[in-house]
Amino acid sequence: MRLNINTKAIALAGMLIAALNVNAQVISLDSVLKAIEAKNPMLQEYNQRIEAYSAYTEGATSWMAPMVGFGPYWYPYPGQEVEDRDKGFLMATLDQDIPNPSKLKANKNFLASRANVEKEGRLNQYNKLRAEAKTYYYAWLVSEEKLKVLDENEKIIELMLKLANIRYPYNQGSLGSIYKTEGRLYEVQNMKLMTKGDIEELSYRLKSLMNLPHSANIMVDTTYKVKYEPDLMIQDTTALTALRSDVRQIDKTIETMRLNKQLQSFQAKPDFRVRLEHMQPLGDMPKQFTAMAMVSIPIAPWSSKMYKAEVKGLEFEIEAMKKSKEAILLEAQGMLSGMAAQLQRTQQQLENYRLKIIPSLRKNYETIMLAYEENREQLPVVIDGWEAMNMAQLEYLGKLSDYYNMIAAYEKELEK
Repeated sequence: MRLNINTKAIALAGMLIAALNVNAQVISLDSVLKAIEAKNPMLQEYNQRIEAYSAYTEGATSWMAPMVGFGPYWYPYPGQEVEDRDKGFLMATLDQDIPNPSKLKANKNFLASRANVEKEGRLNQYNKLRAEAKTYYYAWLVSEEKLKVLDENEKIIELMLKLANIRYPYNQGSLGSIYKTEGRLYEVQNMKLMTKGDIEELSYRLKSLMNLPHSANIMVDTTYKVKYEPDLMIQDTTALTALRSDVRQIDKTIETMRLNKQLQSFQAKPDFRVRLEHMQPLGDMPKQFTAMAMVSIPIAPWSSKMYKAEVKGLEFEIEAMKKSKEAILLEAQGMLSGMAAQLQRTQQQLENYRLKIIPSLRKNYETIMLAYEENREQLPVVIDGWEAMNMAQLEYLGKLSDYYNMIAAYEKELEK
Protein backbone atom coordinates (compact mmCIF):
# COMPACT_ATOMS: atom_id res chain seq x y z
CA MET A 1 0.00 0.00 0.00
CA ARG A 2 1.07 3.56 -0.63
CA LEU A 3 0.97 6.61 1.61
CA ASN A 4 -1.89 8.92 0.67
CA ILE A 5 -1.64 12.54 -0.48
CA ASN A 6 -2.09 13.97 3.06
CA THR A 7 0.95 12.09 4.30
CA LYS A 8 3.04 13.41 1.42
CA ALA A 9 1.87 16.95 2.12
CA ILE A 10 2.85 16.66 5.78
CA ALA A 11 6.25 15.28 4.83
CA LEU A 12 6.79 18.10 2.30
CA ALA A 13 5.88 20.75 4.88
CA GLY A 14 8.39 19.23 7.29
CA MET A 15 11.09 19.32 4.62
CA LEU A 16 10.39 22.98 3.88
CA ILE A 17 10.61 23.94 7.55
CA ALA A 18 13.84 21.99 7.90
CA ALA A 19 15.25 23.80 4.85
CA LEU A 20 14.45 27.15 6.44
CA ASN A 21 16.29 26.15 9.63
CA VAL A 22 19.46 25.47 7.65
CA ASN A 23 20.04 29.19 7.13
CA ALA A 24 19.02 30.19 10.66
CA GLN A 25 21.50 32.06 12.83
CA VAL A 26 22.51 29.94 15.81
CA ILE A 27 22.32 32.15 18.90
CA SER A 28 23.66 31.19 22.31
CA LEU A 29 21.82 31.79 25.57
CA ASP A 30 24.42 34.37 26.62
CA SER A 31 23.84 36.26 23.39
CA VAL A 32 20.10 36.23 24.00
CA LEU A 33 20.54 37.65 27.50
CA LYS A 34 22.97 40.34 26.33
CA ALA A 35 20.57 41.41 23.57
CA ILE A 36 17.73 41.65 26.09
CA GLU A 37 19.79 43.77 28.46
CA ALA A 38 20.83 46.13 25.69
CA LYS A 39 17.67 46.40 23.58
CA ASN A 40 14.57 45.43 25.53
CA PRO A 41 12.18 48.43 25.74
CA MET A 42 11.17 47.64 29.33
CA LEU A 43 14.78 48.06 30.46
CA GLN A 44 15.25 51.15 28.30
CA GLU A 45 12.27 52.66 30.11
CA TYR A 46 14.13 52.29 33.40
CA ASN A 47 17.20 53.90 31.82
CA GLN A 48 15.16 56.97 30.98
CA ARG A 49 13.72 57.15 34.49
CA ILE A 50 17.20 57.00 35.99
CA GLU A 51 18.32 59.81 33.71
CA ALA A 52 15.22 61.81 34.68
CA TYR A 53 15.97 61.59 38.40
CA SER A 54 19.59 62.49 37.74
CA ALA A 55 18.36 65.60 35.92
CA TYR A 56 16.00 66.43 38.79
CA THR A 57 18.92 66.13 41.22
CA GLU A 58 20.94 68.71 39.32
CA GLY A 59 18.28 71.35 39.92
CA ALA A 60 17.50 70.39 43.51
CA THR A 61 19.60 73.19 45.06
CA SER A 62 18.18 76.00 42.93
CA TRP A 63 16.60 79.11 44.47
CA MET A 64 13.31 80.62 43.46
CA ALA A 65 13.55 83.41 40.89
CA PRO A 66 13.70 86.99 42.28
CA MET A 67 10.60 89.18 42.08
CA VAL A 68 10.92 92.74 40.71
CA GLY A 69 8.15 95.33 40.93
CA PHE A 70 7.60 98.95 39.87
CA GLY A 71 4.68 101.34 40.44
CA PRO A 72 3.32 104.39 42.30
CA TYR A 73 3.45 104.54 46.05
CA TRP A 74 1.32 106.83 48.21
CA TYR A 75 0.15 108.43 45.01
CA PRO A 76 -2.98 110.67 45.42
CA TYR A 77 -6.08 110.08 43.28
CA PRO A 78 -6.41 112.51 40.33
CA GLY A 79 -8.35 115.75 40.89
CA GLN A 80 -7.22 116.32 44.45
CA GLU A 81 -5.31 119.41 45.62
CA VAL A 82 -2.20 118.28 47.51
CA GLU A 83 0.89 119.92 48.74
CA ASP A 84 4.20 119.26 47.09
CA ARG A 85 5.29 116.79 49.73
CA ASP A 86 2.11 114.72 49.24
CA LYS A 87 2.55 114.01 45.54
CA GLY A 88 3.78 110.49 46.32
CA PHE A 89 6.56 108.31 45.00
CA LEU A 90 7.51 105.93 42.25
CA MET A 91 8.68 102.70 43.87
CA ALA A 92 10.94 99.88 42.63
CA THR A 93 11.08 96.66 44.67
CA LEU A 94 13.22 93.53 44.67
CA ASP A 95 12.23 90.35 46.57
CA GLN A 96 14.40 87.27 46.89
CA ASP A 97 13.50 84.11 48.80
CA ILE A 98 16.54 82.40 50.34
CA PRO A 99 15.75 78.75 51.18
CA ASN A 100 17.41 77.05 54.11
CA PRO A 101 20.61 75.32 52.85
CA SER A 102 19.89 72.20 54.90
CA LYS A 103 16.52 71.83 53.13
CA LEU A 104 18.15 72.10 49.71
CA LYS A 105 20.74 69.49 50.58
CA ALA A 106 18.10 67.15 52.00
CA ASN A 107 15.98 67.53 48.86
CA LYS A 108 18.99 66.79 46.66
CA ASN A 109 19.79 63.63 48.62
CA PHE A 110 16.15 62.53 48.42
CA LEU A 111 15.96 62.91 44.63
CA ALA A 112 19.32 61.20 44.14
CA SER A 113 18.12 58.22 46.19
CA ARG A 114 15.11 57.78 43.90
CA ALA A 115 17.49 57.15 41.00
CA ASN A 116 19.06 54.33 43.06
CA VAL A 117 15.63 52.78 43.57
CA GLU A 118 15.07 52.79 39.79
CA LYS A 119 18.47 51.16 39.23
CA GLU A 120 17.51 48.25 41.46
CA GLY A 121 14.10 48.17 39.78
CA ARG A 122 15.83 47.78 36.43
CA LEU A 123 17.87 44.86 37.74
CA ASN A 124 14.72 43.26 39.09
CA GLN A 125 12.96 43.65 35.74
CA TYR A 126 16.00 42.25 33.91
CA ASN A 127 15.95 39.23 36.23
CA LYS A 128 12.32 38.57 35.27
CA LEU A 129 13.07 38.91 31.56
CA ARG A 130 16.16 36.72 31.91
CA ALA A 131 14.13 33.96 33.57
CA GLU A 132 11.48 34.27 30.85
CA ALA A 133 14.12 34.02 28.12
CA LYS A 134 15.69 30.96 29.76
CA THR A 135 12.29 29.28 29.94
CA TYR A 136 11.74 29.83 26.20
CA TYR A 137 15.30 28.80 25.32
CA TYR A 138 15.11 25.60 27.38
CA ALA A 139 11.68 24.78 25.95
CA TRP A 140 13.14 25.15 22.46
CA LEU A 141 15.98 22.76 23.34
CA VAL A 142 13.47 20.16 24.54
CA SER A 143 11.39 20.64 21.40
CA GLU A 144 14.45 19.98 19.24
CA GLU A 145 15.09 16.77 21.19
CA LYS A 146 11.45 15.85 20.71
CA LEU A 147 11.78 16.33 16.95
CA LYS A 148 14.71 13.91 16.91
CA VAL A 149 12.66 11.31 18.78
CA LEU A 150 9.69 11.81 16.45
CA ASP A 151 11.91 11.54 13.38
CA GLU A 152 13.27 8.23 14.68
CA ASN A 153 9.78 6.96 15.46
CA GLU A 154 8.55 8.00 12.03
CA LYS A 155 11.27 5.88 10.41
CA ILE A 156 10.41 2.95 12.69
CA ILE A 157 6.73 3.06 11.79
CA GLU A 158 7.51 3.47 8.10
CA LEU A 159 9.63 0.30 8.36
CA MET A 160 6.75 -1.52 10.07
CA LEU A 161 4.37 -0.35 7.37
CA LYS A 162 6.75 -1.38 4.62
CA LEU A 163 7.12 -4.89 6.05
CA ALA A 164 3.35 -5.14 6.60
CA ASN A 165 2.64 -4.16 2.98
CA ILE A 166 5.08 -6.79 1.77
CA ARG A 167 3.55 -9.57 3.90
CA TYR A 168 -0.09 -8.78 3.41
CA PRO A 169 -0.40 -10.32 -0.09
CA TYR A 170 0.96 -13.57 1.39
CA ASN A 171 -1.65 -13.67 4.17
CA GLN A 172 1.01 -12.95 6.79
CA GLY A 173 -0.74 -9.92 8.24
CA SER A 174 -4.14 -8.32 8.58
CA LEU A 175 -5.45 -5.24 6.80
CA GLY A 176 -6.59 -3.83 10.17
CA SER A 177 -3.04 -3.92 11.49
CA ILE A 178 -1.84 -2.01 8.44
CA TYR A 179 -4.48 0.69 8.97
CA LYS A 180 -3.56 0.87 12.65
CA THR A 181 0.09 1.35 11.71
CA GLU A 182 -0.84 4.07 9.23
CA GLY A 183 -2.81 5.80 11.97
CA ARG A 184 0.22 5.76 14.25
CA LEU A 185 2.33 7.20 11.43
CA TYR A 186 -0.11 10.07 10.95
CA GLU A 187 -0.11 10.71 14.69
CA VAL A 188 3.68 11.01 14.76
CA GLN A 189 3.68 13.30 11.74
CA ASN A 190 0.99 15.43 13.35
CA MET A 191 3.05 15.66 16.55
CA LYS A 192 6.00 16.78 14.46
CA LEU A 193 3.95 19.61 13.00
CA MET A 194 2.73 20.61 16.46
CA THR A 195 6.28 20.58 17.81
CA LYS A 196 7.52 22.72 14.92
CA GLY A 197 4.66 25.11 15.60
CA ASP A 198 5.77 25.30 19.24
CA ILE A 199 9.31 26.08 18.10
CA GLU A 200 8.03 28.84 15.82
CA GLU A 201 6.08 30.39 18.70
CA LEU A 202 9.12 30.20 20.99
CA SER A 203 11.19 31.85 18.27
CA TYR A 204 8.81 34.81 18.08
CA ARG A 205 8.74 35.16 21.85
CA LEU A 206 12.53 35.22 22.07
CA LYS A 207 12.80 37.71 19.23
CA SER A 208 10.31 39.98 20.99
CA LEU A 209 12.37 39.89 24.18
CA MET A 210 15.52 40.70 22.20
CA ASN A 211 13.71 43.42 20.24
CA LEU A 212 14.57 41.72 16.94
CA PRO A 213 12.40 41.94 13.81
CA HIS A 214 10.02 39.02 13.39
CA SER A 215 11.62 38.25 10.05
CA ALA A 216 14.93 37.38 11.75
CA ASN A 217 15.77 33.68 11.44
CA ILE A 218 17.32 32.36 14.63
CA MET A 219 18.12 28.94 16.04
CA VAL A 220 19.10 27.81 19.54
CA ASP A 221 22.43 26.17 20.20
CA THR A 222 21.41 22.52 20.50
CA THR A 223 24.82 21.65 21.99
CA TYR A 224 24.07 23.79 25.05
CA LYS A 225 23.86 21.75 28.27
CA VAL A 226 21.53 23.00 30.99
CA LYS A 227 23.14 22.53 34.39
CA TYR A 228 21.71 22.68 37.87
CA GLU A 229 24.06 23.91 40.57
CA PRO A 230 22.59 23.97 44.10
CA ASP A 231 23.38 27.13 46.04
CA LEU A 232 24.46 26.67 49.65
CA MET A 233 23.81 30.30 50.61
CA ILE A 234 20.02 30.10 50.54
CA GLN A 235 19.86 29.77 54.34
CA ASP A 236 22.01 32.90 54.83
CA THR A 237 19.65 35.87 54.93
CA THR A 238 22.47 38.38 54.47
CA ALA A 239 23.82 36.58 51.40
CA LEU A 240 20.31 36.21 49.97
CA THR A 241 19.69 39.94 50.47
CA ALA A 242 22.85 40.73 48.53
CA LEU A 243 21.77 38.42 45.68
CA ARG A 244 18.21 39.62 45.14
CA SER A 245 17.54 42.96 43.46
CA ASP A 246 13.93 43.11 44.68
CA VAL A 247 15.15 43.00 48.29
CA ARG A 248 17.85 45.56 47.55
CA GLN A 249 15.15 47.70 45.92
CA ILE A 250 13.22 47.59 49.20
CA ASP A 251 16.38 48.66 51.04
CA LYS A 252 16.82 51.56 48.62
CA THR A 253 13.16 52.47 49.00
CA ILE A 254 13.56 52.50 52.78
CA GLU A 255 16.58 54.75 52.38
CA THR A 256 14.53 57.06 50.15
CA MET A 257 11.79 57.18 52.76
CA ARG A 258 14.35 57.93 55.44
CA LEU A 259 15.72 60.82 53.40
CA ASN A 260 12.19 62.06 52.73
CA LYS A 261 11.52 61.87 56.45
CA GLN A 262 14.65 63.95 57.03
CA LEU A 263 13.48 66.42 54.39
CA GLN A 264 10.10 66.75 56.09
CA SER A 265 11.68 67.18 59.51
CA PHE A 266 13.81 70.01 58.09
CA GLN A 267 10.59 71.88 57.38
CA ALA A 268 10.93 72.98 61.02
CA LYS A 269 13.95 75.03 59.99
CA PRO A 270 13.30 78.63 58.94
CA ASP A 271 13.51 80.05 55.44
CA PHE A 272 14.64 83.60 54.66
CA ARG A 273 13.66 86.49 52.44
CA VAL A 274 15.34 89.76 51.48
CA ARG A 275 13.24 92.73 50.32
CA LEU A 276 14.68 95.97 48.92
CA GLU A 277 12.55 99.02 48.06
CA HIS A 278 13.54 102.31 46.47
CA MET A 279 11.13 105.28 46.44
CA GLN A 280 11.65 108.16 44.00
CA PRO A 281 9.61 111.24 45.15
CA LEU A 282 7.40 113.12 42.70
CA GLY A 283 7.35 116.22 44.89
CA ASP A 284 9.63 117.98 47.29
CA MET A 285 10.57 114.93 49.37
CA PRO A 286 13.87 113.11 49.91
CA LYS A 287 14.58 109.81 48.20
CA GLN A 288 13.84 106.88 50.47
CA PHE A 289 14.48 103.17 50.69
CA THR A 290 13.71 100.15 52.82
CA ALA A 291 15.78 97.01 53.33
CA MET A 292 14.02 94.13 55.03
CA ALA A 293 15.38 90.74 56.10
CA MET A 294 12.60 88.29 56.95
CA VAL A 295 12.54 84.80 58.43
CA SER A 296 9.73 82.25 58.56
CA ILE A 297 8.57 80.71 61.84
CA PRO A 298 7.61 77.13 60.86
CA ILE A 299 7.45 75.94 64.46
CA ALA A 300 4.20 77.85 64.96
CA PRO A 301 1.56 75.30 66.05
CA TRP A 302 -0.82 76.08 63.18
CA SER A 303 1.92 75.45 60.58
CA SER A 304 3.88 72.57 62.13
CA LYS A 305 1.08 69.97 62.04
CA MET A 306 1.62 69.18 58.36
CA TYR A 307 5.29 68.22 58.40
CA LYS A 308 4.98 66.49 61.76
CA ALA A 309 2.22 64.31 60.32
CA GLU A 310 4.38 63.55 57.27
CA VAL A 311 7.28 62.47 59.49
CA LYS A 312 5.05 60.21 61.57
CA GLY A 313 3.44 58.66 58.50
CA LEU A 314 6.83 57.94 56.91
CA GLU A 315 7.98 56.18 60.07
CA PHE A 316 5.05 53.77 59.77
CA GLU A 317 5.74 53.23 56.05
CA ILE A 318 9.39 52.44 56.76
CA GLU A 319 8.40 49.81 59.30
CA ALA A 320 5.91 48.36 56.81
CA MET A 321 8.66 48.07 54.17
CA LYS A 322 10.92 46.30 56.66
CA LYS A 323 8.20 43.74 57.32
CA SER A 324 7.72 43.31 53.58
CA LYS A 325 11.44 42.60 53.21
CA GLU A 326 11.32 39.98 55.97
CA ALA A 327 8.33 38.30 54.33
CA ILE A 328 10.05 38.15 50.92
CA LEU A 329 13.22 36.64 52.39
CA LEU A 330 11.28 34.02 54.37
CA GLU A 331 9.24 33.08 51.32
CA ALA A 332 12.35 32.92 49.14
CA GLN A 333 14.19 30.67 51.58
CA GLY A 334 11.29 28.25 51.80
CA MET A 335 10.76 28.28 48.03
CA LEU A 336 14.44 27.71 47.26
CA SER A 337 14.71 24.84 49.73
CA GLY A 338 11.64 23.19 48.22
CA MET A 339 12.91 23.73 44.68
CA ALA A 340 16.30 22.24 45.53
CA ALA A 341 14.67 19.09 46.92
CA GLN A 342 12.34 18.80 43.93
CA LEU A 343 15.20 19.30 41.48
CA GLN A 344 17.20 16.51 43.09
CA ARG A 345 14.24 14.12 42.89
CA THR A 346 13.60 15.08 39.27
CA GLN A 347 17.26 14.48 38.47
CA GLN A 348 16.94 10.93 39.81
CA GLN A 349 13.77 10.33 37.80
CA LEU A 350 15.45 11.56 34.61
CA GLU A 351 18.42 9.28 35.24
CA ASN A 352 16.05 6.33 35.70
CA TYR A 353 14.35 7.15 32.39
CA ARG A 354 17.62 7.65 30.55
CA LEU A 355 19.59 4.69 31.96
CA LYS A 356 16.92 2.13 32.84
CA ILE A 357 13.37 2.64 31.58
CA ILE A 358 13.96 3.76 27.99
CA PRO A 359 16.87 1.31 27.30
CA SER A 360 14.78 -1.59 28.66
CA LEU A 361 11.74 -0.69 26.55
CA ARG A 362 13.98 -0.16 23.52
CA LYS A 363 15.46 -3.64 23.95
CA ASN A 364 11.94 -5.00 24.31
CA TYR A 365 10.89 -3.33 21.06
CA GLU A 366 14.04 -4.42 19.21
CA THR A 367 13.51 -8.02 20.35
CA ILE A 368 9.88 -8.02 19.18
CA MET A 369 10.84 -6.28 15.93
CA LEU A 370 13.52 -8.89 15.25
CA ALA A 371 10.98 -11.64 15.84
CA TYR A 372 8.55 -9.89 13.49
CA GLU A 373 11.20 -9.63 10.78
CA GLU A 374 11.77 -13.39 11.20
CA ASN A 375 8.02 -13.96 10.91
CA ARG A 376 7.76 -15.15 14.53
CA GLU A 377 5.62 -12.29 15.81
CA GLN A 378 2.55 -10.30 14.74
CA LEU A 379 2.42 -6.59 13.83
CA PRO A 380 0.06 -5.54 16.69
CA VAL A 381 2.59 -6.85 19.23
CA VAL A 382 5.33 -4.83 17.51
CA ILE A 383 3.14 -1.72 17.63
CA ASP A 384 2.48 -2.27 21.33
CA GLY A 385 6.22 -2.57 22.00
CA TRP A 386 6.91 0.58 20.03
CA GLU A 387 4.10 2.49 21.76
CA ALA A 388 5.52 1.60 25.18
CA MET A 389 8.95 2.85 24.14
CA ASN A 390 7.52 5.98 22.49
CA MET A 391 5.40 6.84 25.54
CA ALA A 392 8.44 6.51 27.81
CA GLN A 393 10.48 8.77 25.52
CA LEU A 394 7.78 11.44 25.48
CA GLU A 395 7.30 11.17 29.25
CA TYR A 396 11.04 11.65 29.64
CA LEU A 397 10.96 14.79 27.49
CA GLY A 398 7.96 16.12 29.44
CA LYS A 399 9.82 15.51 32.70
CA LEU A 400 12.93 17.13 31.19
CA SER A 401 10.87 20.21 30.27
CA ASP A 402 9.57 20.45 33.85
CA TYR A 403 13.13 20.04 35.12
CA TYR A 404 14.40 22.89 32.94
CA ASN A 405 11.50 25.11 34.02
CA MET A 406 12.37 24.46 37.67
CA ILE A 407 16.01 25.36 37.00
CA ALA A 408 14.91 28.64 35.38
CA ALA A 409 12.66 29.41 38.36
CA TYR A 410 15.42 28.46 40.82
CA GLU A 411 17.94 30.70 39.08
CA LYS A 412 15.36 33.50 38.98
CA GLU A 413 15.04 33.38 42.78
CA LEU A 414 18.85 33.54 43.06
CA GLU A 415 19.20 36.03 40.17
CA LYS A 416 21.69 33.93 38.26
